[in-house]
Amino acid sequence: MSKSILIVDDELRIRKLIADFLLREGYHILEADNGRCALNILAKEQVHLVILDVMMPEHDGWTVCRELRKKSNIPVIMLTAKDEEVDQLFAFEIGADEYVTKPFSPKVLAARVNALFRRLEKDKTAIYGGLEINTTARQVSIGNHPLDLSPKEYELLIYLAENSGKALSRQQILNQVWNYEYFGDLRTVDTHINRLRTKLEDKSPLVQTIRGYGYRFEAEK
Repeated sequence: MSKSILIVDDELRIRKLIADFLLREGYHILEADNGRCALNILAKEQVHLVILDVMMPEHDGWTVCRELRKKSNIPVIMLTAKDEEVDQLFAFEIGADEYVTKPFSPKVLAARVNALFRRLEKDKTAIYGGLEINTTARQVSIGNHPLDLSPKEYELLIYLAENSGKALSRQQILNQVWNYEYFGDLRTVDTHINRLRTKLEDKSPLVQTIRGYGYRFEAEK
């Protein structure tokens, strides 16, 4: 069964351009020309990824992303003409996985979609002192209790865990988790680390602070 991608943009030309390239990659395409329609589709259809414009009628992309994150961890790629750093930072804060600015290359966008799916499909379960990470289900749990992590909190934890024992600078973390093309404030790393630690509860010591440098994931012995 091919994966379904919802393209949300009020410009028909943009939707068709993206759809043409993704259809060649074997994806099933759904389309919406406004935010309200997008939320209706997401409530009724099985969608594996959303490509989401920001400036739209009847709920903008920010609203759609926030509403989606209340119920689902479906990957979201923001596709927008808003190229200010503050807009990119806000997108990641509310749960976007990628941020692509217009004008864009449809070939590169299709490659990003493929790469994102490859990351999600790695079949791997790891346990760190009672913290279980299942990358197939994109689920993190302590004991039998699943944790409600945002997409970025999840990716942050995965990156730290995959580099267990290594000292990672804030810049390294920002580059890897928020994309090499994102030049944001390093404080966004600290903000997400704090949120992640809160949700890890008694497993929060797994994420250690390296003063003046960054963080290290230290698995329990």
